[in-house]
Amino acid sequence: MPIAVDIDVMLARRKMSVGELAERVGITPANLAVLKNGRARAVRFTTLAALCEVLECQPGDLLRWEPEPSGGSEGSGDPEGARTPLAGGAARP
Repeated sequence: MPIAVDIDVMLARRKMSVGELAERVGITPANLAVLKNGRARAVRFTTLAALCEVLECQPGDLLRWEPEPSGGSEGSGDPEGARTPLAGGAARP
């Protein structure tokens, strides 16, 4: 996935545990681990906002785009013009 999650970096900078962050944000440690390890398919803006508030950072400190290597991705991903559901049920044009 071309979106990299840097929650570990911010946790280290804030000297905070995953359990403490999960409790302060109001999500389970298991759900935070899914997000932290880059296995999440979506994140709610309310969760992202809570993470930013607790970690005192910007969304860009937690998420970044990395281009996928070319050559091996043919046939994967969304076809051009596909509509993919986003968090909250909205769809991208």
